[in-house]
Amino acid sequence: MKILFSLTLACFLGTLASAQEGFTPLFNGKDLSGWTVVNGNGQFKIEGDCIVGAGENVKSNTFLRTDKTYKNFDFTFEMKFDDLSGNSGMMFRGLQKEGKDGRVHGYQCEHDNGKARAWTAGLYDEARRGWLSPAKTDKKSSPELIAKSKAFTEQGQKIFRWDDWNQIRIRCEGNHIQIWLNGEVRVDYKDEGPEFTPEGFFALQVHAGKSCKVRWRKLMIKEL
Repeated sequence: MKILFSLTLACFLGTLASAQEGFTPLFNGKDLSGWTVVNGNGQFKIEGDCIVGAGENVKSNTFLRTDKTYKNFDFTFEMKFDDLSGNSGMMFRGLQKEGKDGRVHGYQCEHDNGKARAWTAGLYDEARRGWLSPAKTDKKSSPELIAKSKAFTEQGQKIFRWDDWNQIRIRCEGNHIQIWLNGEVRVDYKDEGPEFTPEGFFALQVHAGKSCKVRWRKLMIKEL
């Protein structure tokens, strides 16, 4: 029995080490060196091993963005809401318009605080096209599109942890974008539009509104 347990533990540790091979921290765990706050009046600070984004009466979406940009990558992190008062997201391959405090735009992994919709780990195109996966629907949408949207909501309601940490993985290779939430595939999308973005920064979002408080930790990236 002891031999069997030792072999099982060794296999588990070997798999864990293999999964982390080649990954490096995006956040140094000490300060916000290599990051810059842009756009609105939301606030970011470090608490323990976490980056916390918060704000009250936030006038416009605020982002903590990396100074470095990235092309193809495998990126993992954990996030949780301290409360469900505000929306958030993780930008990737993000862009910023020219000017003193140009508007951030581009791909975003949604952090949805609404239990009715539950679209966390959906793919949103910030300040450009809106929802990419799932596509936003209305009364004129096809039954197939409406069914996909409903299934996405039902999946999110089952797997998102409203009061605990959630593991998210984003993988980008060329125009192929994949997102997982707590081990389940949420997005498998190929961007064939003229807005396709091959490179950009990561950015944590404090969404505009009356209140927002969200935290992130274990930001790890492997460039491909």
